[in-house]
Amino acid sequence: MHQSAEARRSTQDRVADTITRFTGSMLFVYLHLVIIGGWVVVNLGLVGIKPFDPYPFGLLTMGGSLEAIFLSTFVLISQNRMTAVASKRAELDLQVNMLTEHELTQLIRLTNAIAMHLGIDAGAQARLEEAMQDVNPEQVAEIMEQGHEATS
Repeated sequence: MHQSAEARRSTQDRVADTITRFTGSMLFVYLHLVIIGGWVVVNLGLVGIKPFDPYPFGLLTMGGSLEAIFLSTFVLISQNRMTAVASKRAELDLQVNMLTEHELTQLIRLTNAIAMHLGIDAGAQARLEEAMQDVNPEQVAEIMEQGHEATS
C-alpha cells in the first residue's frame, strides 16, 4: 500500500518531498553556514572584494525571507500529503480491527457452544456473555469522543 501510494505521487509532490528531505538535512545547514558566512565576510569588506550588499545586508535578509516562505510551503505540501496517507492507513487499520473483533466474537461463540455441548463449565458467565456481543462501532466512537472531551 505504501509503495503504491509512493508510485502514484505527482511530480509536484515528488519535488516538494525531495526539497523537504534536503532542507531537513545537515548538508543544508552546512551550505547555509558557508553561504551566509561568506556573504557577511564579503560584504563587511574583510576579503578585499567590494561589498555588493553592505551592512545591514538588505539583500541577504530579503533572500532569507523569500527562502523561508518557499521552504515552509514545501514542508506544508509534504505534511498535507503525509497526513492524507496516514488518514487512509488509520481507516484501513480501523476496518481490519473491526473485522478482527467480529471474527473473534464469532470464535468465542463457537468455543462456548463446543464447551456447552461437551458439558464443560466455561466459568465467569457474565464476562463470557459480554465477550460474545458484537462491538457497535458507533458506541465505540461515542465513548472515544466522550473521553477526548473529558481530556480537553
